[in-house]
Amino acid sequence: MKANQKLTFGAVAASMLLGLLPGCQQQEGPAEKAGRQVDKAVEKVGQQMEKAGDAIQDAAKGDKK
Repeated sequence: MKANQKLTFGAVAASMLLGLLPGCQQQEGPAEKAGRQVDKAVEKVGQQMEKAGDAIQDAAKGDKK
């Protein structure tokens, strides 16, 4: 019987903790916003570099886009 009680208590405790987690999120500060903008800019530059690389390869092969 005690093993069953421990299991039930553990399940209830875990459920309560999982229910409280979304409330722990903090507001995003200026550093997080700037970091997200930097990430987006780096991703955009990477995409442009990939396009340029593809264009160079196509030009080397004699293909035109």
